[in-house]
This record gives sequence, structure tokens and C-alpha cells, in this order.
Amino acid sequence: MHWISIILIGIAANLDNLGIGLAYGVKRVKIPVLSNAVIAIMSMIVTFVAVTAGGTIVEYISPHIANLLGSLLLCTIGLWTLVSNRFSQQGIAEQPELFDEDKNYIISFREAITLGFILSANCLAGGIAIGAHGISVIWTVISIGTFSFITVAIGSHFGNLLTKTFIGKYSAAISGWLLIMIGVLEILG
Repeated sequence: MHWISIILIGIAANLDNLGIGLAYGVKRVKIPVLSNAVIAIMSMIVTFVAVTAGGTIVEYISPHIANLLGSLLLCTIGLWTLVSNRFSQQGIAEQPELFDEDKNYIISFREAITLGFILSANCLAGGIAIGAHGISVIWTVISIGTFSFITVAIGSHFGNLLTKTFIGKYSAAISGWLLIMIGVLEILG
């Protein structure tokens, strides 16, 4: 059951990255492999801190209560995603050139650090919830980093093509439903 949660949290936390990659692809702003790796590493660092913090919570309350709270937190984050449908990433998607400071249509290593930090915000609350469940820190971090790298790469590569697809249009809603599904799976598991 935890493997499914680890994979789903990796996907859910990074669907917005797909949208951001699409926005950059449409604007013809390139995200080189090294810059994409920096974005993924930033997500991994934030996830590690969040999952570790969530794991610390278990030391102060019973594992059952921590598991329930973590599951409810995931469901709440999913609902908030569905209701608000507005993250700071939406501003990035509308104006991706904001992070291309030198306006050369390439996201540099330094620009990728800032972008990666902002994109990793999705990993924070989900990471705390996962940590409260006692789910493997290392595998969660690897899942987040892997899916971050894949979604940004796919998005920036396919740009125009994917913005018109179901995933491109509804990435926030899909992410919200995935988080709710993970929370429910963990409550039942």
C-alpha cells in the first residue's frame, strides 16, 4: 500500500510542474537537463525536510492518530487544490519569462534554483503528511525528484502539443483528486 502512496504522491506533487514545463515550452524558453536536475533536487530537499518533520510528529502523538492526521491533511490539501485551483505556480505558468532573468530563453543553473524552490512548495504539506504516516523518507524523496524531472522535461519538450490535452488543462484538479485518493487509501490501509 505504501508503494502506491509513494508513487502517487510523486505524481500529484509534480503535476503542476508539468503545467509549468508546458508554459515554458510554449514560450520557447528552454530548461536544460542540468537546470531541470536542479529543480528536481530542490523538490527533493524540501520533501526530505517535510517528511522528516512529519516523522517527528509521530514521536509526540500515537502512530494511529498521526496516521489519521496525515491522511486527513492529504485530503484537505487535495480539497484545497480543487477549490482554490490557484497556486503561485499559476502566475509562473502565465508569465514563465519571469524566471528567465537574463531574457535569453534558457533557464540557467542560478535561475533554476529559484524556480525549483517555488515549485517545491507543493512538496511541503504533502511531505509532512507522508512523514506522519511513517512512509519511507528516501523513497518518497526519490519519487518526488524523479517525477519532478520527468514532468518538467515532458512539459518543456512538448509545450504547444500538451497544453491542449486533458492533463495540461486540468493538472491542478488531477493533482487534488490524487491527493484525496492517497489520503483515503492511507486511512483504509
